[in-house]
Amino acid sequence: MRNQPHPLADPVALAQALLRCASVTPADAGAQTVLREALAALGFTVTKLRFGEIENLFARIGTGAPHICFAGHTDVVPEGSASAWTAGPFDGEIRDEVLFGRGACDMKGAIAAFVAAAAGHLNGKVPEGSISLLITGDEEGPAVDGTVKVLEWMKANDQIPDFCLVGEPTNPTRLGEVIKIGRRGSLNATITVHGIQGHAAYPQRADNPCHRLIRALAALTAAPVDAGSEWFEATSLQVTSIDVGNPATNVIPAQAVAKLNMRFNDRHSGASLTAWLRATLAQYAERFDLDVSISGESFLTSPGPMVDTLRHAIATATGIDPKLDTGGGTSDARFIANYCPVAEFGLVGSTMHQVDERVPLDELRRLAGAYRAVLDAFLS
Repeated sequence: MRNQPHPLADPVALAQALLRCASVTPADAGAQTVLREALAALGFTVTKLRFGEIENLFARIGTGAPHICFAGHTDVVPEGSASAWTAGPFDGEIRDEVLFGRGACDMKGAIAAFVAAAAGHLNGKVPEGSISLLITGDEEGPAVDGTVKVLEWMKANDQIPDFCLVGEPTNPTRLGEVIKIGRRGSLNATITVHGIQGHAAYPQRADNPCHRLIRALAALTAAPVDAGSEWFEATSLQVTSIDVGNPATNVIPAQAVAKLNMRFNDRHSGASLTAWLRATLAQYAERFDLDVSISGESFLTSPGPMVDTLRHAIATATGIDPKLDTGGGTSDARFIANYCPVAEFGLVGSTMHQVDERVPLDELRRLAGAYRAVLDAFLS
């Protein structure tokens, strides 16, 4: 047993070191090296995994069950206008007990908090089960050479965990409010309706694609797609662009284009919604193209013993009984859900992606305490 806590048991110094790496996706800028060195100092076996230009890592300590994994990312979004920041976006400055920097809450702070939790839980010992970390440098980017590839490597090397906790910022205002146990799927579609170009004064000689597109969009948005499900809110369909690109006022264009995004619940799949879009469009346009990309399918980790353990540990540590939720955008949990049960819990996300992104030191340390409670609950 150690007489003194390991230096890494306080997350602040590691969080500062990570923030000082300008790891704007896809750049790494040394962030993964900082993390690898910290984990090695705790006794983790760290594997560097580079796919394409992306730096990732998998680290594990222990060989037994249960195997609990923490997933996160060291890449961050661009800082925007650096002159608008009151602290350097990559300085890791502490001012009035608040840590400033791009990635402070999304999500270098959570990574440092989990390392601190692991340091406190291990205290120089080998865990009764196993603790691992899946950390990518490609979450804020295309998400092609990051978590997806690491998971494939983990499966090939018999490293899939029993449960995974993703450190995305889940809490709206107070630490402990929300655990995400699922996410909606996301579909992007580009609709191109083809017509026949002609003079606006002689519409009988043309086929106006704008009119067809407008009627199709009206049909798609006339009523809610659904009323939601037990754990998910109603599916949202939002038209994000309508474009004709016609500089003339007296010409009926040859085509009209619209884009839309759908955030969908577990009553649908990307394939079923694509079929619905196609069938609806066919009622209003004889000739059209529909290009669809699925950012992720919806997923749900159904409440049960593992979710109950997670929820109780967080409630004990924070004094708040967290709500189980599935709202928000997508995260890498959508990939992890294909391999094992997964949930998300992290810092308050009120300043993520904003100028002066920041986290109070007290909140960072309390998150480390919550993660420590989670490890103790699963592995003790």
